[in-house]
Formats: sequence, structure tokens, C-alpha cells
Amino acid sequence: MVRKKVLFICSRNAARSQMAEGYLRTRYGEWYEAFSAGIQPSIVNKQVIRVMGEIGIDISGQRSKSLGEYYGEEMDLVVTMCDPTTAVCPLFPWAKDTIHIPFPDPGAISGTEEERLAGFRSIRDQITKWIDATLGDRPL
Repeated sequence: MVRKKVLFICSRNAARSQMAEGYLRTRYGEWYEAFSAGIQPSIVNKQVIRVMGEIGIDISGQRSKSLGEYYGEEMDLVVTMCDPTTAVCPLFPWAKDTIHIPFPDPGAISGTEEERLAGFRSIRDQITKWIDATLGDRPL
């Protein structure tokens, strides 16, 4: 079986797209090849690594990548995760299909450490539920 290629894109490839990549690869890797990238890549957020570990997914080996690393590579699906109120979501012309889901940027959460972690967990849960409902149990 040929696995479908899915690319998740967010602003810095530090949180949302990293969570989605790790979750899709771990949970549905038999159906999908998961990738992620950012418009302005930085580093994978340590809190993202922590909250993903809480649900049994180790993304500590993932790295932040530039969208340019995938230029010219055909993808079956591109999921842009940028919040249009704070960032411009890129176009990816090599995608067979594109979906935009404006998940909030957990890096913008302020407050105590525990409040920030709660925010990261909430966004993680939104992303994983969306993946389960949209891509789970029925490959593209």
C-alpha cells in the first residue's frame, strides 16, 4: 500500500505542525507519511515535546524545517494551521488538496508555567481530535 503524504504548515514549525506531524506519524503511520514545515522555522518548543510525551508520543527527535525543504515535492494533502489574524498562511502549489484549520498558536499563550502547559494541552487535544475525525480510519 502506498502511503499518502501529508504536510502540516504553521508559522515557525515549533508547535502546531510539530504536534500534528508526530501524532499522524505515530497513530496513522501505516496510511500516511507525515511532514511539517514553517514559514520562518525556529526550534521545536520544549513544552510541545512535553505535552506530546504525556500522550505517549515522543517528538524529541523532530526538528523545525523550512517550507523550502519541500518545494517541488508533491503532497497528497497540505494542512495549513496558521492563525490568519496573526500570520499569512502560505500556498503550496504541489499539493493535490489543501485544508486550512486555524488552530491558535500556543506560543502566544501567557501566564504561569502551568497555565501555559494547560494551553498547550488544549491545542494538542484540538489537533489530535481533528486528525482522528478527518484522517483516522479512512485514508485519503
